[in-house]
Amino acid sequence: MKENATKPIYSITPFTLLDYPHQSACILWFAGCNMRCLYCYNPEIVLGKGTLSFEKALDFLRSRKNLLDAVVFSGGECLLHQNIIELIVAVKKMGFLVKIDTNGSKPTVLKELIEKKLIDYLALDFKALPAHFEKITQSDLFSSFEKSLRLLIESGIPFEVRTTVHSDLMPEKEVRMMIGHLEKNNYSGNYYLQFFVNGVPTLEKLDYSNRELERLTLSTSRIKVHFRG
Repeated sequence: MKENATKPIYSITPFTLLDYPHQSACILWFAGCNMRCLYCYNPEIVLGKGTLSFEKALDFLRSRKNLLDAVVFSGGECLLHQNIIELIVAVKKMGFLVKIDTNGSKPTVLKELIEKKLIDYLALDFKALPAHFEKITQSDLFSSFEKSLRLLIESGIPFEVRTTVHSDLMPEKEVRMMIGHLEKNNYSGNYYLQFFVNGVPTLEKLDYSNRELERLTLSTSRIKVHFRG
């Protein structure tokens, strides 16, 4: 963790049109995570060490001023890292929009970012309901996720909720219960179901996943379900 503190960033994706709605962006991939999701596509980031310091990342961003609209903070779990708030402040001062990808496990950090108006957009990973959360994430962080969800709903900042779906881990009944859980918490907006991509390296070896959910009508009057992947 000491090396991750001095060089927290695993790599940089210099350009994307897919990760921030309607904006050109780059992605800072932060090493390390406090979850070990079975279907994780980024084991090298979650288990690996950082290679870039904050200053190197800032040097890169200075070269992209007036060329990119936004910076996406992703991982791993970007909000784990000490000095993350100072880095986001520096990025905002350059004039970039900021998007955060998070598993919701750091509500205290999230609260400070919201209060300081440092987030322009956020993607919140809804891993599972309590009954399956520990199995899927190998963590006991559901209550932290719940706090983050409520913080975001109360804040009014633009955000989306998303879930990675493997058919063995996330059957139709579970997905419908998760939609109901979001409605119970007064969430309204977009809910993205991201289909597991077969045949790619993941943290745990999983069997083939089907896309049967795609044939169902899952949207409600308050929540619009979209499929990705």
